[in-house]
Amino acid sequence: MTADLAPPRYPDLRDRTIVLVGLMGVGKSSVGRRLANTLDLPFRDADNEVERAAGRSIPEIFAEMGEDAFRDGERRVIARLLDEPPHVLATGGGAFVNAETRALIKDKAIAVWLKADLELLARRVGRKDGRPLLKNRDPMDVLREQAITRYPAYGEAHLTVETGDTPHMVAVEAVIAALQGRLAAAPSTGE
Repeated sequence: MTADLAPPRYPDLRDRTIVLVGLMGVGKSSVGRRLANTLDLPFRDADNEVERAAGRSIPEIFAEMGEDAFRDGERRVIARLLDEPPHVLATGGGAFVNAETRALIKDKAIAVWLKADLELLARRVGRKDGRPLLKNRDPMDVLREQAITRYPAYGEAHLTVETGDTPHMVAVEAVIAALQGRLAAAPSTGE
């Protein structure tokens, strides 16, 4: 029997990298993996790529080098990833806040802001360790502060997709619908 040679699903959504941005706990990595699988694209996680490039974990980078050094490395890694063929890229929550990183993403990819209720995010991130910005802090306080400082930058994403306490594939379907809507609204280049 021969391998399935069916064309990829959603071919029109596969020509540019799709970058997921948003607060910690919104599901950028979980939704991103499933979105990449659905679109038959590679998945990349910027945090994992930063760790690989630095040879240490993000908490170690923060502890040993500070947040500024982390953000600089993050920007360089994302710039490199954006030069690769189309893929789905999950960024760290602060990546899109950096003006230079944001400009690169907006120029070379389609930025999708995954947005969810802060109480839901606080419940999610409160269950996990390893988030340096939450160390010895109340997750809800941190998320409120981040919403104030980061939402204006996230608002510059090409698309915003509201997510909730639903299965990840519901968010994937919402992202695909938003991408298809953006494509349908784009001016036609041919006659």
